[in-house]
Amino acid sequence: MADLNQSRSKGFFDYLEDGIPKLVLAPTFLAALIFIYGFILWTAWISMTQSALLPNYKISAGYKITNKALNKMRNEGVSENILKKLRILEKRKLSNKKSKFLRDVKKQIGTEQMRIYKNLILKHSYSRDPLFQYKKLFKSDRWMVALKNLLIFASLFIATCIALGLILAIFLDQRIRAEGALRTIYLYPMALSFIVTGAVWKWILNPGLGLERLVRDLGFVEFTFDWLVNSKMAIYTVVIAAVWQSTGFVMALFLAGLRGIDDAIIKAAQIDGASLPRIYLRIIIPSLRPAFLSAMIILSHIAIKSFDLVMVLTRGGPGYSSDLPATFMYAFAFNRGRLGFGASSAMMMFFAVMAIIIPYLYSELRKTRYA
Repeated sequence: MADLNQSRSKGFFDYLEDGIPKLVLAPTFLAALIFIYGFILWTAWISMTQSALLPNYKISAGYKITNKALNKMRNEGVSENILKKLRILEKRKLSNKKSKFLRDVKKQIGTEQMRIYKNLILKHSYSRDPLFQYKKLFKSDRWMVALKNLLIFASLFIATCIALGLILAIFLDQRIRAEGALRTIYLYPMALSFIVTGAVWKWILNPGLGLERLVRDLGFVEFTFDWLVNSKMAIYTVVIAAVWQSTGFVMALFLAGLRGIDDAIIKAAQIDGASLPRIYLRIIIPSLRPAFLSAMIILSHIAIKSFDLVMVLTRGGPGYSSDLPATFMYAFAFNRGRLGFGASSAMMMFFAVMAIIIPYLYSELRKTRYA
C-alpha cells in the first residue's frame, strides 16, 4: 500500500508547491540578469564606440594613415614621393571627421595631388578600431595618475587594515573585561557610509578647522598638517579615512578565525615549551590563512571601486592629484560628455575585479571538488 502511495502521480497542488518558490524568485533573477549582467555587456559595447554625450552604438571607426594603408596605396600605383608625405600623418589619431582628415592630407600632398588620389586615400585609410578608446585611455596622463594612486591607495589600505585588524583581534582574543564594549567601538565605523566618513575626515584634516588648527591653538604655532590641500599628499588622506572605516571589519574576520582555532593545539604547544610569540607566529597566524585571503579579496574590491570617499574628501584634487579609476570614469563619462572614454575606464576596473575574483573562485571550487 505504501509503495502504491509513493508511486501515484503528482497532483495540481504538488506542482504548485514546487513551482511557487521558482515563480517568486523569477523577477529577482530577471532583474539581476538585466541590471547587472545586461549593463556590464552594454558598458563593454559602449567602450568600443566613440560615444560622446549620448550613446552611439557604432564600433569606433574613422580615417587614419597606417603602414598597411600605405602598402595598399603603393600596390595601386601611388608614387613614393606622395607616400613619403603621407607617412608624416601616421602618428595622428583615428579621426571620425572626414573633412578634418582630408584637410590634413591636403596640407601634406597639395591640392592637385589631392584631386588625383582623394578616393584612393579615403578607401584605404578608413578602418574600424574597437580598441580605439582603450588606446586613448593608456595615453592619458590623468589615467596614469589614477592608476598610480590606485596602486598607492590599495597597497597601503590593504596592508594597514590587515596589520591593525590582526593586532586588534589578538588583543581582544585575550578575554579582556571590556571586550564587548571595545569590539563595538572598533566596529562602529563600519556602520557609517563612506560619505559620512569622508565628511568627518574632511573636517578633521582641514588646515583651517581641524587638527592643524587645534594643535596651533595649543601653542605649537609652527605645526603644519596640510595633506588635504597638498597635491603630493592628498591620496594619503584617503588612505587614512579608508583604514579608519575598514579596520574594524578586518578585525572581526580575524577574531572569528582566532575563536575557531582548537585550544588543544595551543595547549600542546605550551606543554612542549613554546613561547607565546612563537605559538602565534608558527601556529595561530598560519591557521588564519582563509581569513587573510577573505580580507584581501574584500579590501581589494573596496579599493578598486572607491568613489564616494574620494568625492567627498578630496573630489580627486587638488587638480586631479588624488584621482582614482572610479572618479576618473565619473568625470569623463558624466561631466565631460565622453561616454565611450569613460566606459573604457569602467571596463578596466571590471577586468581588475575579475582578475582578483576568478582565481579565488577557481581555488574554492577546486577545493570543494576534491574535498
